[in-house]
Amino acid sequence: MSKSAFVCEKCGARSPRWAGQCAACGEWNSLVEEAVEAKIFGQKERPVGKISKPETAEKLAATSLTRITTGFTEADRVLGGGIVPGSLILLGGEPGIGKSTLTLQLAAKFAESAGKTLLVSGEESAEQIALRAVRLKNSHPKLHILSENTLENLLATAEAEKPKLLIVDSVQVFASLESSSMSGSIPQIRLVTERLLRFAKKTRTPIILIGHVTKDGDLAGPRLLAHLVDVVLTLEGDPHRDFRILRTSKNRFGATSEVGVFEMRENGLIEVKNPSAAFLEGRAENPVGSCVAVTVEGTRPLLVEVQALTSPSVFGYPKRTASGFDLNRLQLIVAVLQKHTGIKLDSSDVFVNVVGGFRLREPAADLAIALAIASSKSKIPLNPNLAAFGELGLTGEIRSVSQSDKRAREAKKMGFQELASGKEFRILAAAVKKLLK
Repeated sequence: MSKSAFVCEKCGARSPRWAGQCAACGEWNSLVEEAVEAKIFGQKERPVGKISKPETAEKLAATSLTRITTGFTEADRVLGGGIVPGSLILLGGEPGIGKSTLTLQLAAKFAESAGKTLLVSGEESAEQIALRAVRLKNSHPKLHILSENTLENLLATAEAEKPKLLIVDSVQVFASLESSSMSGSIPQIRLVTERLLRFAKKTRTPIILIGHVTKDGDLAGPRLLAHLVDVVLTLEGDPHRDFRILRTSKNRFGATSEVGVFEMRENGLIEVKNPSAAFLEGRAENPVGSCVAVTVEGTRPLLVEVQALTSPSVFGYPKRTASGFDLNRLQLIVAVLQKHTGIKLDSSDVFVNVVGGFRLREPAADLAIALAIASSKSKIPLNPNLAAFGELGLTGEIRSVSQSDKRAREAKKMGFQELASGKEFRILAAAVKKLLK
């Protein structure tokens, strides 16, 4: 006997009836109908489980698993040193960003260094993947390719082949015979992920799942999907530009917010050993409205160029536009500049762009953006050897940020001898007055 329930696509919360808004997370139009099994009359309410023997932490630590390197230095950095056996890794990204290319290259390198690798695709035929592997020169005798979209067939093949690494592309197109729901639905995604998780832990086989993203840039499927996996990776970047950023937002075996930088070329993704130099390549000598920001992603300091443009507003309401930076944060910086430095921006449009397709996420970029806007408005270029980092307060002060010494060392290593931060300047007005003489 079965009945229906309604499940939120965002948070996985259940409701006995449909509603326009999820009561748990507040998302609108996210409840979808799901068939659930009803309890049979007389069935035991509490099944009896067997007793398991727990182990001490010291004994388990003595038999800790050794990480397996992928052959990609940037990928190993993001993963915390390599892939942990038995881990379940979720890789997401926009269509066309390079997920399949990255996993194919990683599979070939892993097969060369560690052993048999099985790549299972539910979206492409094996011949299509083989043609791409030959074109990218990433074929290897130990790299095996399978086209399949039924979960039970996938698990049976994996048990027989016993690969060192299993790649599944993608989790949204696989379906289990245990559920009557269509592939991509909430029950199927949850069931497929749970079964793959049990297989990974039981056989100590690391699995990489490729996931789709929504139009908002979030991973498609319930939030339970991100809770089930051990590592969540996101491949970011502008499809019209060459740089790709591999970022981790969850890692049970390492630090979060680590990034790896790649460059898309004809033969696939190439590792960028010195991202700061790559992001600053082609920078003009004395540009007006440009400043170098020192940001930290995880444990890695990076230098990126921030450009600002101010122009008289044609309409009564001035426009604020940000590319690679939070728009609300830009509004705050403009207000602080007007209030505490005397720079008039109430009748000017302000445009801010982070060069290279990189996205600045931390408040430490406030000072660099403020200096770039002040330079554009005053038409005075900043010192080309200047790098800036610092958080702006509403009272006009420049606050110190974390890992200041690491940022300063990276800036000086790249040839930026003059620094603007909360250590050198306490007040934004003093920094603008001295640096824009």
